[in-house]
Amino acid sequence: MFKHILIATDGSDIAAKAVINGLELAKSLGARAVILTATEPFLGLAQANLNTIDFAIEEYEKATKAKAARILDQVRQDALTQGVECETLHVNGFPAEAIIEAAKAKACDLIVMGSHGRRGIARLLLGSQATKVVALSSVPVLVCR
Repeated sequence: MFKHILIATDGSDIAAKAVINGLELAKSLGARAVILTATEPFLGLAQANLNTIDFAIEEYEKATKAKAARILDQVRQDALTQGVECETLHVNGFPAEAIIEAAKAKACDLIVMGSHGRRGIARLLLGSQATKVVALSSVPVLVCR
């Protein structure tokens, strides 16, 4: 059925559930996995003055690389524990677009991702990133809650 699964994570609790489900599915199918985390572009330029822009961008990039490394190291360990062949990928870009592009580039045949954790009536709706991926992906998407 599915041979190459892209699992998207941002390190949140909902995403962690998607990682667990994605890895379990990959193991049961004997599929490979690509674990992706995306860093959104630096958007502080509108609020920064010209003297602090370079510093702010450098600090942002340093912090996001460190966060991505922590997320991906943990997921890599989870995959090894489950015996799932796994590649990790940190990309810069808006999450929905990055997920779809990576799935195409890596020839994945399924995307697994978490829904947005919300309360009240909004919990019935998918988060904006999940909604975009479901709407725009040419491969099936499994959304985990």
